[in-house]
Amino acid sequence: MKEDFLHFVWRLRRFRQKGLQTTTGDAVEVLVPGQHNHNAGPDFLDARIRIGGTLWAGNVEMHLRSSQWLAHGHETDPNYDNVILHVVLEEDVVICHSDGVRIPCLNLRPYLSPSLAHQYLRLLHSEDWIPCQPQLHRVPDINRQIWLDRLLVERLEHRTQQLAERLKKNQQDWEETFYQRFAWALGLRVNADAFLMLAESLPLKVLLRHRDSLRQLEALLFGQAGLLEEEFADEYPRLLQQEYLFLRKKFGLEPISANHWKFMRMRPANFPTVRLAQWATLLFRTGQLFGKMLVAQNVREIENALVVELSNYWQTHYRFDKESVKNPKRLGKARIHLLIINIIAPFIFFYGKERGEDQYQERALRLLEEVPTEKNQVLKQWEQIGIKAEQAAQGQALLHLKQQYCDKRRCLECAFGAQLLKRPLRAEEEAELYLPIWWLESAAENKSEEL
Repeated sequence: MKEDFLHFVWRLRRFRQKGLQTTTGDAVEVLVPGQHNHNAGPDFLDARIRIGGTLWAGNVEMHLRSSQWLAHGHETDPNYDNVILHVVLEEDVVICHSDGVRIPCLNLRPYLSPSLAHQYLRLLHSEDWIPCQPQLHRVPDINRQIWLDRLLVERLEHRTQQLAERLKKNQQDWEETFYQRFAWALGLRVNADAFLMLAESLPLKVLLRHRDSLRQLEALLFGQAGLLEEEFADEYPRLLQQEYLFLRKKFGLEPISANHWKFMRMRPANFPTVRLAQWATLLFRTGQLFGKMLVAQNVREIENALVVELSNYWQTHYRFDKESVKNPKRLGKARIHLLIINIIAPFIFFYGKERGEDQYQERALRLLEEVPTEKNQVLKQWEQIGIKAEQAAQGQALLHLKQQYCDKRRCLECAFGAQLLKRPLRAEEEAELYLPIWWLESAAENKSEEL
């Protein structure tokens, strides 16, 4: 049993409220259970509870055993001076305020439903891919959709925390921040850190001063990446070398090490050299990428902005000095969709949230509804257990659900878990579960009053 179970039953009043008494025999009436506190301090704030005929307003603290009050050091913490009720499953120690006055204690155990405990333990001890997997089909479709819609927004808000830190680091420069995040995404998983390191070493404002020359943009990017340090046979990389030597001195640049770049076990189309060439061409065509993304009204406009033709040299090369069959090497539609999912939509959402402009948040959500979902093992597993994601919006919600709720056993905070806990168990389901002895002892007296 975990303490979050007590939080759950208290917040939703899933306990027998008739005849509530403190451990000293005073009648208890819960008028307002309080606001669940997820930060430091008591578990529930601003509760209103009548104890022994007196109306109290204050906070509620919860533990499995009352002695945990001392184990957690609450007796010396002034944040707990306004606790009006201590809710436990077992009072093994009498707890007092710092002035010596005994804190009223409610032993919730006799008032809890064994059936509800059965269901909670079933989720807690499940060994399935997600705790509620055998029961998931019992969650109504409308409840699923409402919860997934909420999770999508929660995922986007979760991502804004990282973006906010980087925006602050860049002194509120939106274009610079987007430029760095976009670079990180271009690198895929293998070269993401190297691309970010490159972007941080080469400010966007430097590139924009030379955005009218594709050769200079390529010279800056390849040179700063440390990929122009060797002897070349081809004329084009030699020209880039000459350009970079001048620009490096002009701006006082220090290139990163070429050792950061990985080419092994990659498709040639994903080589960092190809991605750098695509990046240079995008900057040549659009300049300030974020501004271009902000005015795009739909996925098609973003696709059109990001599909670019590389220079002649890169149409016949994947690396310097190694000629290949001619290939335009555009960013594919699938890659652009991943950029929308992981970078563009979250950034537009973040922009709207920071500026208080709902239209941008709504546009970000709309973009995710237009884009097909990505393909990965997690979403494949969701499909196998009965929930298939068609759009990226659904896919992102399901990824967030698995990572932030299922894997962390936050079933009591999940709408799926809450829905399943409302359902009475069949006899054969109860027989499968282990229950602590004290549940069995109290089962008979509570059976007639289960919620």
